[in-house]
Amino acid sequence: MGIGFNEIPSSLRIPGTYIEFDNRLAGNASINFKVLVAGQRLSTGTVAAGVPTRVNTVEQAEEFFGRGSMLAEQFRAIKNAEQFMETWAIASDEVGAGSAAAGTITATGAATENGTLAVYIAGKRIRVGVTSGDSQDTIATAIAAAVNADTSLPVTAVVNGVTTNQVDITCRWKGETGNDIDVRMNYFDERTPAGVVMTFGGMATGATNPDITATIAAMGDEWYNWIVMPFTDTANLVLLETELDSRWGPLRQIGMRAFTAYRGTHAASGSFGNARNNPHITCMGTNIVPEPPYIWASINAIVGAKYLSIDPARPLQRLDLTGLKAPVKEKRWTDTERNQLLFDGIATYTVDNDGSVVIERQITMYQTNSASLADDSYLNINTPETLERIRFEQRAMFAQKYPRHKLAEDTMRVPPGQAIMQPKIAKAELLVLYTEMEQRGWVQDYEGYKEALLTEVDANDRDRLNVYDSPLLVGQLRVTAVHTEFRR
Repeated sequence: MGIGFNEIPSSLRIPGTYIEFDNRLAGNASINFKVLVAGQRLSTGTVAAGVPTRVNTVEQAEEFFGRGSMLAEQFRAIKNAEQFMETWAIASDEVGAGSAAAGTITATGAATENGTLAVYIAGKRIRVGVTSGDSQDTIATAIAAAVNADTSLPVTAVVNGVTTNQVDITCRWKGETGNDIDVRMNYFDERTPAGVVMTFGGMATGATNPDITATIAAMGDEWYNWIVMPFTDTANLVLLETELDSRWGPLRQIGMRAFTAYRGTHAASGSFGNARNNPHITCMGTNIVPEPPYIWASINAIVGAKYLSIDPARPLQRLDLTGLKAPVKEKRWTDTERNQLLFDGIATYTVDNDGSVVIERQITMYQTNSASLADDSYLNINTPETLERIRFEQRAMFAQKYPRHKLAEDTMRVPPGQAIMQPKIAKAELLVLYTEMEQRGWVQDYEGYKEALLTEVDANDRDRLNVYDSPLLVGQLRVTAVHTEFRR
């Protein structure tokens, strides 16, 4: 009997017609895309640190991690930008020996007209009513009350016990991330009531981020496709890079890209980018903006994830980063400055006429090869994303159609119906798959691929099939250059 059966035994003697089903040729494997959000919780949260938790709503995030926590606000931003992507969180606790960032808001002068103060903290507007004749102390008390009334803010406030026109604000959690909480007045066209002068002491002195070792351990071998990374200290980035490289490798094959963000001047942003070199991290340089970097990273990640899951080869340029505010016009980086950052491993954005923040170019932080020479092979995030999908399709094809096959040389005369793989069969299958991926717009040059493709049984291990695979990825239309020689 030449046909190979999976379940019907050859020793069966009971009369009857026995039919087994095999779905190898029918099924289509697919990826269940997931975004993982790393961040800090508050003690009021109901979910402990280090526990992978699926989060579907902002209300759940507030319950799980505490209202006003970093994670709760990350999910508020994420769900505002995209509702349907599956999202998970692994929380970290603050480090007890750390310190919380602190800043000041100072009111000077009495109001000479009625009006409303528009104070922005972490991009959120707090409106404080002012009546003509209100003293600076009265205004400070009103500001503190208004800040504390919004329990979703990342800070709490108290009037200074000595300088009674000064409001002291403190981040709800300890760590360096609180230093990037922006405090300002009048982002839009608001006007400060006459007689009142507001000054701000920027958030500072926050120290000691959580260590993400426990977060990485909690991930295990679960395949999360993207992660939001709020911590940009060197120690945590090194830990993350090591884990991302491991996941990308051939023994795990559960690659994950990380989205992070850096807040600072142009010079500081370039220096930060040049200190890193990893093809699986993309960092958006935010400039000096209202929302903190952990919010920028969250929105950038969910927008990127949505569209990369649809087509990994299509560029993310011109996609709206919903919910973010741009720097004020005089602070925005020029074309020259943004182009420099794109050579420093920093992704960039532009600002539309209506103030919308849109992705300009989503690059990775990879800049040099192992010989420390400039290398653009992983410049764009689309490259590792597309390779990840190609690898998944190839693995799925072999696992689905050839799960329990024998392996023989091409010279063997294989009886019909036998579960035997040969190098020529593998090559034919890969060529069919390449055609399918070409139709999806991921790869090109079928003839070149066909010519380069090699399949063989390993000379030293007859149970191993070796394949040399050389796909030519499609590019992305980013620059259109035209040389015009006009005539008269």
